[in-house]
Amino acid sequence: MPQPTSTQIKETPGASVMTRRRLLAGAALFATPAVQASISNDAAKFEVWDLHCHLAGFEGNSPADKAAEMMRFADRMGVDRLCVYMGYPMLYDPKPDEMRTQNNQVIAGLEKWHHRAFGFVYLNPNYLDASLQEFDRCVRNGSMVGVKLWVAKRAASRELDAIVERAAAAHAIIFQHTWFKVGGNLPGESTPLDVAELARRHPSVSIICGHTGGDWERGIRAVRDLPNVYLDLAGSDPTAGYVEMAVREAGADRVLYGSDIGGRSFASQLAKVMDADISDAARRLILSGNLKRLMTPILKSRGINI
Repeated sequence: MPQPTSTQIKETPGASVMTRRRLLAGAALFATPAVQASISNDAAKFEVWDLHCHLAGFEGNSPADKAAEMMRFADRMGVDRLCVYMGYPMLYDPKPDEMRTQNNQVIAGLEKWHHRAFGFVYLNPNYLDASLQEFDRCVRNGSMVGVKLWVAKRAASRELDAIVERAAAAHAIIFQHTWFKVGGNLPGESTPLDVAELARRHPSVSIICGHTGGDWERGIRAVRDLPNVYLDLAGSDPTAGYVEMAVREAGADRVLYGSDIGGRSFASQLAKVMDADISDAARRLILSGNLKRLMTPILKSRGINI
């Protein structure tokens, strides 16, 4: 379908329609106590860094309220550190002022959580100059430590090169959403094949392939031969074999745990890793070790000890 200049995912005020995101968020936040206890007890054996968190989907009238609700569930599930990006409502193709508003929401939400939460700046390559300025404001001169790219422009596009170069110079993490959709992607929505093309142009820069394309078997195959591409486990169903294939094909040192909390649950996404038939050494890398390694340069430059 055609993509408007600014598309919003939102509920009509007062509407009783249940959106997919609200439905998943409800399932995410209210998993049965028995399920939560089982997963959190297992996860307590490991340090957990969550790569993939959103404010959208949480109750609250302010970013601070939403962040506090997120942290309440993180505490329940034993999640130690969180990477947070995108405000609300979720925008497909935000204009420069909308990017700024979204990033300000994240900055405000994390104000009390700097000891355990890290913000990523949400950028839109359709507004390249504004995106570079926003990167400087939020990362180079601000508190954020990474870049979030969503569905405005495909990762293979040349406009992303300037963003990647600016982020790499600051040691900022680069996260690109990807998906293989049966009915066809949004016009600007990337697949892992787009990330592969971007990664080949920047072989010395680490790039995270968000969701591993949703259709994870295809996604893993698309990027497995690119050592600078990391696989994000977040968002899809906790299907048996996902983590095992990622470890087998790409190596445990290129696989990252994330939840997509706000749309999915800590419990279901932790279960992917905790129940996978892999070694505890691999589990430690996936749950925290790999992300800590990627983030160490920028955190160290900020004087943050991990």
